[in-house]
Amino acid sequence: METGKLKKFAQFARRRLIEQVSAKLKLVLAENSAARRESLDAIKKLEEAITRTGTEQVIERVAYIWFNRFCALRFMDVNRYTRIGVVSPAEGQFQPELLAEAKMGHIDEEMVPEKSRQQIFALLDGKAPSRDPQGEAYRLLLVAACNFWHQSMPFLFERIDDYTELLMPDDLLSGNAILAYTREAMTPDACEDVEVIGWLYQFYISEKKDAVFEGLKKNQKITPENIPAATQLFTPHWIVRYLVDNSLGRLWLLNRPGSKLVEQMEYYIPPEKPETDFLRISGPEDIKVCDPACGSGHMLTYAFDLLYAIYEEEGHDPTEIPEKILTHNLYGIELDERAGELAAFALTMKARARQRRFFNKRVKPNITVLEKVSFCREELDEYMGHVGRDLFTHGLRETLPQFSEADNFGSLIVPKVGNVADVLAMLEAKDMAGNLFLAETHQRVLSVLRMVEALSPRYAVVVANPPYMGGKGMNGRLSAWAKETYPNSKSDLFAMFIERNLDLAVKGGAVAMITMQSWMFLSSFEALRSRILNQHTILSMAHLGARAFDSIGGEVVSTTAFVLENAHKPDYRGAYMRLVDGNSEAEKMEMLAEAIAQGSAA
Repeated sequence: METGKLKKFAQFARRRLIEQVSAKLKLVLAENSAARRESLDAIKKLEEAITRTGTEQVIERVAYIWFNRFCALRFMDVNRYTRIGVVSPAEGQFQPELLAEAKMGHIDEEMVPEKSRQQIFALLDGKAPSRDPQGEAYRLLLVAACNFWHQSMPFLFERIDDYTELLMPDDLLSGNAILAYTREAMTPDACEDVEVIGWLYQFYISEKKDAVFEGLKKNQKITPENIPAATQLFTPHWIVRYLVDNSLGRLWLLNRPGSKLVEQMEYYIPPEKPETDFLRISGPEDIKVCDPACGSGHMLTYAFDLLYAIYEEEGHDPTEIPEKILTHNLYGIELDERAGELAAFALTMKARARQRRFFNKRVKPNITVLEKVSFCREELDEYMGHVGRDLFTHGLRETLPQFSEADNFGSLIVPKVGNVADVLAMLEAKDMAGNLFLAETHQRVLSVLRMVEALSPRYAVVVANPPYMGGKGMNGRLSAWAKETYPNSKSDLFAMFIERNLDLAVKGGAVAMITMQSWMFLSSFEALRSRILNQHTILSMAHLGARAFDSIGGEVVSTTAFVLENAHKPDYRGAYMRLVDGNSEAEKMEMLAEAIAQGSAA
C-alpha cells in the first residue's frame, strides 16, 4: 500500500482537528454560550472531564474520536456498506450524498429521528434562522448517522448526546474541510483493504510519538498516557503472515494433515519430520487466538482470513462463519482506547466483506481495552457483603486491586486468580439498579473481571508485535513494578511480553512475535534465554536485523521474528533464517520467501 499520502493526511488531520476542537471548546465554555443554555448536561460532563484529565487530554480525545469516525465512515462509504454516502458525494457531486438527498427532500427515516428531520428540513427550507443552514443540517445528519451505526458498532460509534457533539468541528462542507482531505487521502484504491485504518492510526500518533522521544533525550520518562503513542508500530503484512502462518496455520495443519490451507500460506515452514506430539484441536471453534497488544488489529485481520478458510474447509455455512470467528476465535487486548476501537472496527469490516447482513447480527468483536480501575477497602467490603462473600475467594479479593495502574502496566498484569468465568456470569446476572452507590462499584468489579478473563491463560495461539521500551524510558512506577514482577526480562517491555505471552498460551500452544533482537545476545537477558531454551521450543526464527520497517527507516530498530511452542522438545530442529543483510523491507521479504521456497532455512 502506498502510504505517503496517508501519512501527510493523518498528521495534518490531527493538527487541524486539535485546532478546531480547541476553538470550539472555548466557544461552548464561554459564560453566555448557547451551549450553556441548550445543553447544560453536556457542559457539566465536559467540565467534569476537564477537571478529571485536563483540558489538553479532553481536546486530544475528542479530536481522535472524530478522526476515527470520519475515517470509518469514509471506508464504509467507499465499500458501499452505508446505504447512502455519509461523508462521500455521489458520482459527479461535491457535497456528501446524505446532504444532497436531504436537499431533495429525501431523508432515511430509519436513520434520522423525526425531531431531527423536522429541524433539517426547516434549516434547508429557510424556515429556521441560521448563518450556515446547510452546515447545520449536515451536522444533524452526521450525528444521526453516527447514532444509527451505534447499533452495529457501539465500540466506535458511541451515542452522541454529550460534549463530543458540542465539540464537533464547524466546517465540514468546504473544500478546506477535514472531510474533503479525508476523501482525497482515502481513495477507493486505498480503501480496498481495511489495513488502511491501521496505517492512518500509526501516522495520526506519529508526531506525538516523536515528541515523546524528544523528551526522552532530555530524560523525561514516558508517562502512562503517552505509552500508546510511544510504543505503537504497524507491522508489515509479510511479517504478520510469517507469524500467523507458522502459529495458527501450523496448528491447523498438524491437526488436519490433508488440509489445503497450506496452499494460501506463502510463509509457512513445514516441520522437518512428521509430528505426533502437538495440541489437539477437535474443530475450528476450539482455536482461541490472542494479540495482547493488538493496536489497530493487523495481526487479527489476517488471522481472520486463515480462520475463514479453515471453517470453509470444515463445511460450515458461509453465512455463519464471520460470526463464529468473532465470537469464538479472535481476541485482542489493548491499552489505547482508540486503537482498540479501530481493531474492533477492522474485524467488523472483515466480517461484513464476507457476509452482507453481518451488521444486523450485532456482533461485538472480543477486543478488551484495559482501563485503570481502583477500589477502596470499605466499598469492596460493603459490595461483597451485599452480593455474597462466598463468591469472593482470597485470590479474587487480591485480584480486584491489581488494575489500579492498568494504564501503566497493560497486558503485563498477571491476575492472581485464573478462572473468573463462573463468578463473572453470576455477577452479570445480578440487578444492582436499586442501590446507586453499589451499582457503580458493581460496574467496576465487572470491568475488572472482564479484563481478568481476557488475561487468563487460555489461548492456543498468541501473536504480537509488543511495545518496545527500555528501562531509561520507563516512569518510576513502571520500572519498579517491572523489576519486581519480571526479574528475568525487566530491561525492556518487549522482553517482558515474551514471558507474558508464553504464560497466556495453553500447554502446547504457539507464541509468535516480532521483537527487538537484543534478547538473543545481551547478558541482561540470559535468564530469559535460559527459560526459552529449557522450558519451551523455538519452532522457527527469521533474524531480520535493521531496516525491516521502512516506515521508521535506518538502523533504529533491529528485530527478529520467531515462533515458540509452549512445550519443551529438546530434540526439535527449528528453522532459522538470517536476513540481516537485506537493505530494505522489500529485500528482506524477498529473502524470506526465497529461503522458505527453497527449504534452505538452517
